[in-house]
Amino acid sequence: MDNLEVYKKTLGFSLRRLGWDILSVAILCALCVAGLLIGDQMSDNGAVGLLIGLVLGLVVLAFLLRWVSYKYKAGQIAMMTRGVTEGTLPDDVIGEGKRIVRERFVTVAAFFAVTRVIRGVFNEIGRALTKLGESVGGDTGNTVSSVISSVISVVVAYLCDCCLGWVFYRRDEKSARATCEGAVLFFKHWKTLAKNMARVFVFALASLAVIGGVFFGIAYLVFSRFPAWFEVLAREFIEIAAQDGAEASKLLSDPHSLMLLAAAAVGVILWLILHSVFVRPFVLVGVLRNYMAAGIGDVPGESAFAALDSKSRKFRQLHAEAV
Repeated sequence: MDNLEVYKKTLGFSLRRLGWDILSVAILCALCVAGLLIGDQMSDNGAVGLLIGLVLGLVVLAFLLRWVSYKYKAGQIAMMTRGVTEGTLPDDVIGEGKRIVRERFVTVAAFFAVTRVIRGVFNEIGRALTKLGESVGGDTGNTVSSVISSVISVVVAYLCDCCLGWVFYRRDEKSARATCEGAVLFFKHWKTLAKNMARVFVFALASLAVIGGVFFGIAYLVFSRFPAWFEVLAREFIEIAAQDGAEASKLLSDPHSLMLLAAAAVGVILWLILHSVFVRPFVLVGVLRNYMAAGIGDVPGESAFAALDSKSRKFRQLHAEAV
């Protein structure tokens, strides 16, 4: 199976995640609007009501997406791994993916324990690289550090998914040992795997420009029909700033600027959702194929584990559990 075939066969996971994402965003928006209206009517303080609604919405969003990640994201990675390593997938891809996830991770806690360790190991190594930028000093050093940090966060997300794929592939090994092997693979074959990262950023920027730009425009057109909402919010921010003896920023005190800010937020949020559902999985298949090929041809052993022990405390702890 080529990358496009694997992507299309596993797209069902993405579509189910999209349904949950839409539901989550709808709940978030409903709670924000309800908070704004209730706060404005009950205490003439819509901004506080909006903030409360936003917090409640984010809690619901995090809860729903956590369960979706367990059911669908892990299942999708498991099936992608089978597709690129075995060259075939079953007819019931969704059902088989769920079965494999339940078999490998008996509980939700077990799944997230492994993913936290994987992310922790890569982030720990990443922080060491970020310090290189800080060592430059001054504003230049801070800028370099921020760029490195942003790049690393994107790379880490893909590495975590690839490492999770390796854990599914090494189904006869303990999860801890398979995770150690997966973490080591990148550091043994980083030159080969780094070549994939160019496509990661090209696809991300292209989809941001197209998807984010389209939904920014749509949101702005919709919001422009309800200018009173933003006039209320602007007044609330001005009053809040005045209570602290300060002056509200132009961005928050001007209704039109608030409208642009809200439209931009909608564009970015919808881009994040649609990119993760449709674009990112296609890129991941290619990255995962090269990652698995490198590992299958050279499965890491104890000597490779020892080399990484000195670079990451979390890895040392995981290595101890794998013995």
